[in-house]
Amino acid sequence: MKERLLPRMHNVGIVVESLDNAISFFTELGLTLEGRAMIEGEWAGRVTGLPSQQVEIAMMVTPDGHNRLELSRFLKPAVIADHRNAPVNSLGYLRVMFTVDNLDNTLTKLEKIGSTLVGEVVDYENMYRLCYVRGPEGILIGLAEELQK
Repeated sequence: MKERLLPRMHNVGIVVESLDNAISFFTELGLTLEGRAMIEGEWAGRVTGLPSQQVEIAMMVTPDGHNRLELSRFLKPAVIADHRNAPVNSLGYLRVMFTVDNLDNTLTKLEKIGSTLVGEVVDYENMYRLCYVRGPEGILIGLAEELQK
């Protein structure tokens, strides 16, 4: 039997300028704040390759408890690149997709807190309704509503 190297995904990281705004956005989407902490010290720099880093993080948990988003606000060193308005065909990590129960209701809630629809909502082969949304600071997320459960 082949050894399983990867039992599960732990989290996806998103760097933001405002933790409060990002926490509010993902809370509205249905995630729960698991914890908030300052990450700094020699050990942290050894992990990331950024010596003398000082980063405030917030860990958000999905409603099923299986997945997490780590929201990070770098105090030191300064952020060196900004990909917030990159189009969906940009190289590198770009978006996270969530399953939602009711896409229309979710979009209405997110629009009330300043999110904008990217493109349009589409029906994929009567299996999913899909769209992309930009949240605070241009964070790009995908939303998928299963049509046949």
